[in-house]
Amino acid sequence: MVGSMSTTLEPPVRGTRMRDQLVRVAEAATTPYLPSDFMDLFAPLRSGADLRGRVESIHPETADAATIVIRPGADWAGHVPGQYLRIGIDVDGVRQWRAYSLTHGPRRDGRISITVKAVPDGLVSNHLVHRARPGTLVHLEQAAGEFVLPPAGGKHLMVTAGSGITPVIGMLRNLFPSTDEGVLRPERSAVHDIVVVHVAPSRPDSIFIHDLEALDAAGAIRLVARYDDEHGVLDVDRLSDLVPDLAERATLACGPAGLLDALAAHHDEAGISLTTEQFRTARVEPGEGGTVAFADGTTLDLDGATPILDAAEDAGKLMPSGCRMGICMGCVIPLREGSVRDLRDGAITTAVPGESGAIKVQTCINAAAGPCHFDH
Repeated sequence: MVGSMSTTLEPPVRGTRMRDQLVRVAEAATTPYLPSDFMDLFAPLRSGADLRGRVESIHPETADAATIVIRPGADWAGHVPGQYLRIGIDVDGVRQWRAYSLTHGPRRDGRISITVKAVPDGLVSNHLVHRARPGTLVHLEQAAGEFVLPPAGGKHLMVTAGSGITPVIGMLRNLFPSTDEGVLRPERSAVHDIVVVHVAPSRPDSIFIHDLEALDAAGAIRLVARYDDEHGVLDVDRLSDLVPDLAERATLACGPAGLLDALAAHHDEAGISLTTEQFRTARVEPGEGGTVAFADGTTLDLDGATPILDAAEDAGKLMPSGCRMGICMGCVIPLREGSVRDLRDGAITTAVPGESGAIKVQTCINAAAGPCHFDH
C-alpha cells in the first residue's frame, strides 16, 4: 500500500517541479520581461492579464462628440448604469488616463460604450474623438461610482448639461431599451417616474437629443430641453417653473461645476434631495520641482532637473532600480497624484485623483514637475 501511494504521488511532484523549472527558464530567457509580456501581444484580452479593451467601432454623435464601443477583456466585472470607468490610452507615446461614464446598461454582446466630447484643451478627448481607430487597444479599470438610480424606483428629476448626459443616458437606455420597433417600456421600469431637464448650447450640439426625444415621444420620460441660443442660460431659481412638482422629486444632476454648485445651493435652501456627478475635474498645472511624498511617510523637496531616482537616493531614500545593472524598468513605481517631466523630451505625465488612477512612471528619467505622491 505504501509503495502504491508512493507511485501515485511522485509523478505530480515531478510534474510540478518540471513546470517550475520551465517557468524559471522562460523568465530567464525573456529578462527583463516576463513570459506574460509576450502573451500580451497575442492574447491581450485574456483572463489574468492586465484589464484591457479593444475599440470595435466609433460613432459620431455631434461635430465634437463620438460614442466608442469597446470589447472589454475577459476579467471585466460588469457595471451598473450610471457608473464610470477609467480608460488609459497612449497619446504620442505617453499613457494618459481619463474617466468616462458608460452610456449603456449591460449589453447582451458583452460590449461597453463611452461617449466622449472633445474639449479645447482635452488631449485625450480630442484623440479619442478625432484620431482613435477600430482595433486600438486601451487599458481599463473596473467600473466605479455611486451615481445610479435606486432600484426601488420613485419620482426623479435628472438635470444634465453638455456631456453630463452620458451617465443619465446609460440609466435611461437600461430602463427603456430601443429596438427597431421603437422604445420599449418593460414592466420593471414602471416604478420610475422621470423628468429630464437637459441643457445644451444649441440643439445640434445636444448629445443624444434624438434618444431623449424618442423617449419623450414614447411617454417613457418627460423631456424639458433648454438651449442657450433659444432660451438663454438656465436659471436654477426658476427650475420649479419647468418642473412644477420639483419638491416631490429626488434630483440627480451631472454637468459643469457652475451648474452643480448653483443646484446645490438651491436644493439645500429648499430642502430637496440632490445627488451630483461632476464629469470633469480640475487639471493639475505642472511646475518645476516640488515636494515628493511617498507611501511610507517620507517627504522630499526635489528640484526639476534631477531624476527622481537620483535625487531621492541622494537624500537617503531607498528606491527600487535595476538601471545600473542594465535591467530596464526596475525603477518603475506608481504615481498616485501630481506631475512628472520626462527629462529626455520634456513630456509631462500627470496623475489626477478620481480620474486617472495611479500611473506607473520611470523614476530614472523623470523629474518632479510640481508636488507628487507616489505609492511606494
